[in-house]
Amino acid sequence: MSNLTENQTKTAEILTVVTVEQKPEKKKRKLTPYLIAAGVVLCLGTVAAVVALLLPRQVEEQAPVTEEAVSTRVDYGLPEWMTAAFLTEDGESRTGEKMEEVLDIAVHYVANPGTSAMANRNYFEGPDSNTSSHFIVGLEGEVLALIPTDEKSCATNERNSDTVSVEVCHPDETGVFADATYESLIRLLTYLCTEFDLTEENLIRHYDVTGKMCPLYYVEHPDAWDALKSDVKEALAKGMPDDTKA
Repeated sequence: MSNLTENQTKTAEILTVVTVEQKPEKKKRKLTPYLIAAGVVLCLGTVAAVVALLLPRQVEEQAPVTEEAVSTRVDYGLPEWMTAAFLTEDGESRTGEKMEEVLDIAVHYVANPGTSAMANRNYFEGPDSNTSSHFIVGLEGEVLALIPTDEKSCATNERNSDTVSVEVCHPDETGVFADATYESLIRLLTYLCTEFDLTEENLIRHYDVTGKMCPLYYVEHPDAWDALKSDVKEALAKGMPDDTKA
């Protein structure tokens, strides 16, 4: 091979190498944040749909104000601020057994923070429950009537035979009642004391019967319980307002 030919060959090789090295690589496409977010949302939506199918249906939180409910309230002589949500007589939560007398009114707490009055009522109605109360006071001050006051509830153990029971909802684990709940409770207790010719001294806690920490806050804070009784005493002294009467 001549020197010229050899030099031309080397020059061609050098140009080829330079060309290869300078040739830009194709940029790989990257997923944008929008595509990633869309994928995450799609996955979460699928998971939520599957979970919704697997979980049992939630209980109804609100009681429908039907003509039947209004008629029942009127038939039982309940005031307008109560909702008739009577349990089915099933021999468990509602036995149908009659009470011959009412000597005290027992206050309980639901021990299930943040749950509504209707959710607790529906639990009593369910097949796994053998407990109940005559009334439930809710987080927003709603009052549900579950059992007629001439029947026994299943709430206060050996005192079921002569007490009207009141379950009270509470927003957190302390067991303290919210303001709206407390106000309705005082109105309900005042109403019941008047109906059965009782006084604030006839108000008892579940704790006073069995030693159970119920209602929790008002067992741990006896002064708060005394204040509650004083509020009922004051309300009784003032007399029942028109909206408290049946």
